Amino acid sequence: MNVLRAYKTELDLNNAQKTACARHAGAARYAYNWGLSRKQAARQAGEKVPTAIDLNRELNALKKSDLAWMYEVSKCAPQEALRDLDRAFAHFFRRVKEKKTGKNIKVGYPRFKSRKNGIGSFRLTGAIHVFEKAIQLPRLGRIRLKERSYLPVNGIHILSATVGEKSGRWFVALQVQTDIPDPELAEKPVAGVDLGIHCMAQVSDGTYFENPRALKSALAKLKRRQRRVSRRQMGSANRQKAVSQLAKAHTHVANIRKEALHQATTILTKTKSAIVVEDLNVRGMLRNHHLAQAIADVGMNEFRRQLEYKGAWYGCKVLVAGRFYPSTKRCSRCGQVKTDMNLAQREYRCECCGFVTDRDLNAALNLEQLLHLS
Repeated sequence: MNVLRAYKTELDLNNAQKTACARHAGAARYAYNWGLSRKQAARQAGEKVPTAIDLNRELNALKKSDLAWMYEVSKCAPQEALRDLDRAFAHFFRRVKEKKTGKNIKVGYPRFKSRKNGIGSFRLTGAIHVFEKAIQLPRLGRIRLKERSYLPVNGIHILSATVGEKSGRWFVALQVQTDIPDPELAEKPVAGVDLGIHCMAQVSDGTYFENPRALKSALAKLKRRQRRVSRRQMGSANRQKAVSQLAKAHTHVANIRKEALHQATTILTKTKSAIVVEDLNVRGMLRNHHLAQAIADVGMNEFRRQLEYKGAWYGCKVLVAGRFYPSTKRCSRCGQVKTDMNLAQREYRCECCGFVTDRDLNAALNLEQLLHLS
């Protein structure tokens, strides 16, 4: 099966390479902002809005005079930034059309990129070669990798490499086209999976995946570092240092959550032939200000997204129950549905048949039964 996959790993840069990467990111940011201003000026003047190809021609002409410094970086960085700008406009206008049908708009008008939000990233195409301990990128040369033997060396077609900085660390993300073996048709059990806060995922066979509560465990540290930032003078070196420490703390929280999600979804899709999950209205759930932080800390939408694409890889069928299916209020033994059940009740007690079990396990069993009924 031919699929598109992404591999992301950390780079081990020396000072000269960090400077070169920062220059590439700066060139990409400048090209994006310059192209956005050109598009806005053309729209206001009633002229034809230039495309990425038109803007790239203008930019190449400016390189000979005003932008000679761009010859120090790969031509791919500004080119890909202008293509990203075209895609941003296309997504925005597509969402504007969808608004007329009543759908929610999640993509806003393209905005200028600021250096205050970090160094940024850039994308390279062309001659990209992967080795066991290094990667060779256009204009940047061979760069060492901190994680060896992770990036695939053979049997792939590399489409692009995106290099970016986050919390003082540089990463490369490869988009590759590769063939993966067809999923095995071995007999595997089916399962219902209930997502929650008490445990991240409760499986109908009794197993569950702990919620790492990454944000809650690091909240005190984040508050201290945020106070330290607010007390430093604007523009000072100490404030910049405090901002860097705060960013590292947030990145650590995000990495813990990401690791837990990947571990759980990989195990489920590799060991199950079919999985049923709920169609949760996470945006509506976040309106409960007492639970919003805990719900956001789980990453429920990301859990479902990973299940869907990994299920295609490993031969696991992922089904989504209806949003109003009463998985929590329904008795998994007799089918009786309660009229009301508050969040404080951690056990499900059926008044009809006397069945008593854990609240989340009962919901997972109901989801599995829905699979058998369909």
